Amino acid sequence: MDFSLSHFPFDLVLFGLIAAFLALRLRSILGTRVGVEPASPAAPVPRPGPVIEGRAEPPAPLTDYDVPAPETRVGQVLAAIAAQERDFVPAQFLRGVEVSFRQVVQAFAAGDRAMLRERLTAEAFNAFDAAIQSREQAGETQKSEVRAMTSLAIVDAAIDQFAGAPRARIDVRIVSDQISLTLDKDGHPVAGTDAVTEFSDLWTFERLLGASIGGAAWRLAASRSA
Repeated sequence: MDFSLSHFPFDLVLFGLIAAFLALRLRSILGTRVGVEPASPAAPVPRPGPVIEGRAEPPAPLTDYDVPAPETRVGQVLAAIAAQERDFVPAQFLRGVEVSFRQVVQAFAAGDRAMLRERLTAEAFNAFDAAIQSREQAGETQKSEVRAMTSLAIVDAAIDQFAGAPRARIDVRIVSDQISLTLDKDGHPVAGTDAVTEFSDLWTFERLLGASIGGAAWRLAASRSA
């Protein structure tokens, strides 16, 4: 029997020893894992925040309409006016005053005499017209802008006789936020400010009562600071 080692696979044995050695080294370095290890938890994906394309503008403040209670003296006068003018409703009257206030302020600043004639009594128009003429002669310009109407309140009312017809007069306190500025001919400010300022005014409106009277309408008869 031939005991020659010429056919012994020394190379395979060598490779096997090397593989075993490497396995032992890896085991000593990495350690032994027993059982099924849980998978590493995935890192939480951050949720995207809400997309804000632009902040919404705050809503314009609502105007407060103040009407005297029916049992008060002024409330009773308003009821007497409504008895002669069926379409007269105090709250609606105040809404009309708000519109008129904006128009008159703008017309006065622009020198729009046509608009002022429609909204003012003859006496009030003459006073406004004189102020506009004085401003024009001085080369001044008026910048007025009503930014907000805070409140309108009926503070007094009366019925008297004018030219043989009943005339109603209602005083309204108006609180508003405005920009009011007077500039000289060179554009320099001489009165007022370009900052928004709160104004409190007392405007008196009047009209002749009776549907048969032509051109009857509520007109501004007087104005002053309140």
